[in-house]
Amino acid sequence: MKSGVGPRGVGRRMVQACLCAALAALAAHEAGARTLEQVQALGAISMCANPDALPYSSAKGDPPGFQVEIGRAIAERLGLKLNVDWIVPRRRAAVVNCDMLLDSINDPAAYEGRLLLSTPYQRTGIALGLRARDANGVNGLGDLRKGQKVGVMIGSVSSVLIGKRGLSTSPYAFQTDMLEDLLKGELFGAALSPAIIEYYNREHPDAALRVVPLFDQESELAWTMSVGLRKSDRALLDAVNGALDKLLADGTITRIYARYGVEHRLP
Repeated sequence: MKSGVGPRGVGRRMVQACLCAALAALAAHEAGARTLEQVQALGAISMCANPDALPYSSAKGDPPGFQVEIGRAIAERLGLKLNVDWIVPRRRAAVVNCDMLLDSINDPAAYEGRLLLSTPYQRTGIALGLRARDANGVNGLGDLRKGQKVGVMIGSVSSVLIGKRGLSTSPYAFQTDMLEDLLKGELFGAALSPAIIEYYNREHPDAALRVVPLFDQESELAWTMSVGLRKSDRALLDAVNGALDKLLADGTITRIYARYGVEHRLP
């Protein structure tokens, strides 16, 4: 995966489908889920992360990605070391025993009791990426004209919503391809995670892509992010919530996102 482009699915349905597939496999190891007492005894808490998904995470470690940095900050607040299991969920979820999944959509119904969710720490969703020369007067989907093609992820909620508006869409399997076609002018806009566009702008300031936060206007394209804890005990969830409260209050999480050019929005 190319630098500056994150995980391969952004629409709510695709994100949930991937997470649920991973969690279904993890459920086979439910007996190994660790409690607060157990992680304290180990002196470490672990998280699952994609090894090649900047700005979210990277096994190369320079930079490590904001998910890893937030995970480290949580572990430090708990007085623990952070261990990272590098995993592409669909292929390796069944062989790991991690405690945390960062950036879990805060929707308990999606996990059917397989995951405990922390209080949310980020509000996000889908944004419209536009080249600067095309961005004048475009502040939402209502400003797009027929024939102005928008890239969307296959099967995503954004593809359904934008299609229902009678707008032209082009389906993509990978965000990398969508962003490349936007930059080449083959798309008028791209429906992506705002973090992807913001990080790309940080790494390529001459690109000056504009970010139109569709999730501010379209409730179906908005969600909040939480730390997902595998079927563990309430004590560990409470401890993680306490750590997050402090990290939000002292600006740590905001500063972590800022290092990647990503806006932090409180839920």
